[in-house]
Amino acid sequence: MKEYDLVLIGTGSGMNIVDVMIQRNPEVKVAVIDKDEPGGICLTRGCIPSKMLLYSADLVRMIGTLAEFGIDVQLRAVNFQRIMNRTRMFIQSDINMIKEGLSHTRNIDYYKDIAEFIAPYTLKVGKETTIRAKMIILCTGSKPAIPPITGLQETGYLTSDTVLALNQLPKSIAIVGGGYIAAEYGHFFSAMGSAVTIVGRNPQFLPDEEPEVSALAKRELQRYMSILTNHEVIKTERASATNKKLVAVNRTDATKTEVTAEEILVATGRAPNTDMLHPEEGGIRIDEQGWIIVNDYLETSQPNVWALGDANGKYQFKHKANYEALITYYNAILGKKVKTDYHAVPHAIFTYPEIASVGLTERVAREKYGRDKILIGFRRYQDTAKGETMDVKDDFVKVIVESGTMKVLGAHLIGPHASVLVQEIINLMYTPEQSADLIVNGMYIHPALTEVVQAAFHSLMTPEQYHHLIEEHYRLPTQ
Repeated sequence: MKEYDLVLIGTGSGMNIVDVMIQRNPEVKVAVIDKDEPGGICLTRGCIPSKMLLYSADLVRMIGTLAEFGIDVQLRAVNFQRIMNRTRMFIQSDINMIKEGLSHTRNIDYYKDIAEFIAPYTLKVGKETTIRAKMIILCTGSKPAIPPITGLQETGYLTSDTVLALNQLPKSIAIVGGGYIAAEYGHFFSAMGSAVTIVGRNPQFLPDEEPEVSALAKRELQRYMSILTNHEVIKTERASATNKKLVAVNRTDATKTEVTAEEILVATGRAPNTDMLHPEEGGIRIDEQGWIIVNDYLETSQPNVWALGDANGKYQFKHKANYEALITYYNAILGKKVKTDYHAVPHAIFTYPEIASVGLTERVAREKYGRDKILIGFRRYQDTAKGETMDVKDDFVKVIVESGTMKVLGAHLIGPHASVLVQEIINLMYTPEQSADLIVNGMYIHPALTEVVQAAFHSLMTPEQYHHLIEEHYRLPTQ
């Protein structure tokens, strides 16, 4: 049995801890285990490859707007295979560099295999190797969740993992799911030229977003695709040699809708990988869904075994995993007692228009602070100089603060560069006071798009005034 100072399962954000450990102690011995290509989900089949594809989609949509600015261009063709190859080559280059580093670092034994617990602090790797360590960090990631749809396995389907292997653009694609993965790939395939139908189970498209953000996103995206909400897919089958068919039921009136497409993409969320890990053999508790249970310090039920990233089921974003890697380093390596703080975990959806959010939704802010204790700020892009020059219509910034203290509770943006504009709000939410005063009193470049953020904080109103404004005056969709 081989003994190590640390066993790390997964090669995503947990590698940040290994790198610093080796710098601190050149004699440390680490086992790094990953059954998949090294680099973690984000690099190999998640955020990075998908955003490379989405940038191409953004360019297609941008070209479609140029006539409004007096620029006469024609999009002659989209080379789908070249776009896919460019993405795969970039990703494979990074994977190869990581693999090289893992294989030639004397402190690391790299196992490209499946690991499973056989006893506390003891793991079986592959079929023959048994290893042990007093410290174990679990970064086991997640996998696509596949709903129990009749006929799905026989019909065949794509996931966000397998879609990256496509070389030929499907003429049509049906996407099962109404969340951010479905929205982003709907944007991509529609821009490439596929006929796209999104079928979501939730009554609200993008159900985790503010209703008015989701409604505007749905309206804009429906210019390029069909979006069905409140429909549950109950069956799939082969419609012909080249097409597949899915049957969806309206969850309100039970009417059935059939969608025929060349391909089906299942984008119904993520599921844990713990079925292969057998954490119970290591004394590690999991919840009903299979996510690893951790305390506020990211330690599992087994002392000195830690879990971060997708493995613990909390906020499945790469930036959250990086943050948790830092907290794990403080607590596991340095022996500190630093609690995790998730009050301002941001996210972005890279559709067209772009969406970004951080902190509380309006509904949660009302429940937590009281309706009369919050104020809402709102400004449309087009009501700023830069937004007007860009001819942006209806996109907006919404902010939520605590009345009296100006504490920032949340922010929700939809429009160009939303993922960039939200960052200064995120940064404020990590200051001790979390106050909007720095934005309110700051000097902003004019005319720059960042003015829309400051303008939102300059237009605070009660929730009642806000809803009257957007529904009666601006007539923005809210459902």
